[in-house]
Amino acid sequence: VQLVESGGGLVQAGDFLTLSCTASGLNFGDYAMGWFRQAAGQERDGVSCISHNGAVISYKSAVKGRFNTTRDNAKSTLYLQMDSLTPEDTAMYYCAADAWVAPSRWADVSAYMYWGQGTQVTVSS
Repeated sequence: VQLVESGGGLVQAGDFLTLSCTASGLNFGDYAMGWFRQAAGQERDGVSCISHNGAVISYKSAVKGRFNTTRDNAKSTLYLQMDSLTPEDTAMYYCAADAWVAPSRWADVSAYMYWGQGTQVTVSS
């Protein structure tokens, strides 16, 4: 199984950025997918989770209304659209996959079997 994130970069506060996560080696449509981020010196933190069919999406409160998670099962790709970025959004962003993620544990790192290597997002003020 391989998860590959892309789309990170250096942007200014208020900008918009879309991250992608392309999966291979698994039946993508059978897996719940999560986005996590890890700022320097901090623990990895759940950003959002989307169910296998996209019907259920959960978000960290700090990103609700600014971030949008979608998936294209035909392309085995997960997306994270980020709007109104702030310096506090600066982090390495990771995607993760698991065949089943309990709704109460969507932000738990240990709930996911597979992880990508991450893509860096840096937001300047």
